[in-house]
Amino acid sequence: MGNWTFAARLRARERLVGYWSQLPVPAVQERAARHGYDYVCFDAQHGFLDYHAVLNGLIGIDAGAALAGSACGGMVRVAANDPALIGQALDAGAQGVIVPLIDTPEQARAAARACRFPPLGTRSYGPMRAGLRSGPRTADMNAEVACIAMIETHEGLANLEAIASVEGIDGLYVGPGDLMLALGGETITDPARAEDFEAALARIREAGAAAGIATGIHTGHGDVARQRLDEGFTFASISSDLNHLDQAARQHLEKARAD
Repeated sequence: MGNWTFAARLRARERLVGYWSQLPVPAVQERAARHGYDYVCFDAQHGFLDYHAVLNGLIGIDAGAALAGSACGGMVRVAANDPALIGQALDAGAQGVIVPLIDTPEQARAAARACRFPPLGTRSYGPMRAGLRSGPRTADMNAEVACIAMIETHEGLANLEAIASVEGIDGLYVGPGDLMLALGGETITDPARAEDFEAALARIREAGAAAGIATGIHTGHGDVARQRLDEGFTFASISSDLNHLDQAARQHLEKARAD
């Protein structure tokens, strides 16, 4: 790993394991970073996170990583392919953004440009926290962030190879629930569409490998994350703090009330 940044490790297609966070509690993200995850990703699309929750959580990740001597990076799944939201997440110190609902290479190009300062992109200068890590040179800041496009729709899958080849796109990320629905599933785990789903995942992995970029996927459990990494994905996110709280609370109650 050496002194590589998180974005450099992602672009090198290292095998990375991350944690998903939906709760606006910095101490939660700090603890996750201390466990040795390669990244913690904030869900600013579907989680309970406003800008200040993301900002404070990114500070928590840096603190937890420093205490543990790890290289855990903070990422944000932004709410939309919006330059203002992307720039705000990066200014707050995110080392990468996952951009949802990328359907076309034009949308992918807009996301990639929103992540970089001129001449590579259109990001407005104001790296309020990011500058603490990268210093004043915009070239360094451009190199130290990753732009990841979510593939989760029928149209995105149709344009997969063109999206993967867009300059500045560092990775593809699968939203498995939405992808299953896009393939005609009646639920996000519809067994009737399992074969089509696995074929789509294989195609996404192959497109990423052909383009030389990372491919990631969201998973519900650590054993599923390992399975997907063994299949050829280069990074995988595990469940979420909200889901784990829900599961633990239910399981403890069931044990306490067991006959």
